Amino acid sequence: MNHHLLLAIHIVAASVWVGGHLLLAVKYLPKALRERNVQIILNFEKGYESLGMPSLLLLVATGIAMAYDYGVPVSHWFSFSDPIEKVVSTKLVLLLSTLALAINAQLFVIPKLSEKNLKLMAVHIVLVTLLGVSMLILGTFVRYGGI
Repeated sequence: MNHHLLLAIHIVAASVWVGGHLLLAVKYLPKALRERNVQIILNFEKGYESLGMPSLLLLVATGIAMAYDYGVPVSHWFSFSDPIEKVVSTKLVLLLSTLALAINAQLFVIPKLSEKNLKLMAVHIVLVTLLGVSMLILGTFVRYGGI
């Protein structure tokens, strides 16, 4: 697939993923905390999941394809050997951190979500949002040769 098309898909998917989490963290989370109402978070998640998860899958697929386009195959991941590979590997570390938080939330936090553990869910939301923004910013460094 054409690199420019991969990049366009990646950017749109990142807009959905990061934008959705920013919206959740800035608009819905403060209201849920203020009102101590977990349903606000659950309703957002229910509506966003059908768009957010496909976006995340597209981000992973296009990210891997673009890494190969930049000469960073899987055999070079986590070597931190050159500037572009450092971006790829750092984004992968952040992605794995995001997945760990998501699994933890899905298995342990959301099934028992209540007013009592709403702050724990808030920590998950803020961390996933910060990780997403960090990955987005890291991606911009590829244009300038990496980090």
